[in-house]
Amino acid sequence: MSDAEVTSPAAEGAAQEHGAQEHNAELLIITGMSGAGRSTAADALEDHGWYVVDNIPPKMLNMLTEIVSHAGPAIPKLAAVVDLRSKGLSANILESLNTLSASGIKYQVLFLDASDEVLVRRFEQGRRPHPLQNGGRILDGIAAERELLKDLRHKADIVLDTSSLNVHGLASAVTDLFTDSGPVVLRLNVMSFGFKYGLPVDANYVADVRFLPNPHWIPELRPHTGQDEDVRDYVLAASGAEEFLESYVKALEPVLAGYRRENKHYATIAVGCTGGKHRSVAMSEELSKRLAQLPNVTVNTSHRDLGRE
Repeated sequence: MSDAEVTSPAAEGAAQEHGAQEHNAELLIITGMSGAGRSTAADALEDHGWYVVDNIPPKMLNMLTEIVSHAGPAIPKLAAVVDLRSKGLSANILESLNTLSASGIKYQVLFLDASDEVLVRRFEQGRRPHPLQNGGRILDGIAAERELLKDLRHKADIVLDTSSLNVHGLASAVTDLFTDSGPVVLRLNVMSFGFKYGLPVDANYVADVRFLPNPHWIPELRPHTGQDEDVRDYVLAASGAEEFLESYVKALEPVLAGYRRENKHYATIAVGCTGGKHRSVAMSEELSKRLAQLPNVTVNTSHRDLGRE
């Protein structure tokens, strides 16, 4: 975040006005210039457990906050994206903020901005017009938007300049500002599958455990699955099973560390055998146990093809 400019134009007086504590608001309003990264900021907060509502009309802020306040721990933090798509933005947003202040609801305003040059480049790279361009130049649209949002920018608690940030850098900056301190928690899905049913399309990594002896050819094991103790013991005791598990977990450690640096919070690791019933199930269950022992990792285990004939 060192390359990003963060300012607080509303200063301490505005924060006291609506009772917001630094980075601990019950409601965060995300707004700012088109192309400055509102969607990326919203996605980063959603990854960290915020309830995010996009393109909300300003007049609905109070109503939405009241609803969430009665939801209890199910929705502990709310982020609302308000931008030019929100009808009546210029006329209603400041009025809505004043209403929130009067009602005692804690909130903060995050305003995302970037230089004209950077915004023009982002619109050109995306091959899309500025929403206020109206047949003119992109710069014309940017100038009109700056004029429309100047009062809101002044009232913002935090202005984040994203000119020097890529997607990952912006996500990191927002994470640092509005989530509890500490390392990013990775959520892994370890999935067993059968190769004869096709590769999982959403897998980040695929492991093939068909090198292990197949319990299918053991009559007393064939009816059972890798979740049963007799099959599990047979698979895990096979030559190479322990070496594979130990080496695979070790190989994944730098990968998971890299995911944290790049603000990637989810990954699917697929483990396949022929039918997805015996070997892949047992190995997935054991792999999940070992990955769950790594710091700041949560693991879910699923079996895509278990039960298929």
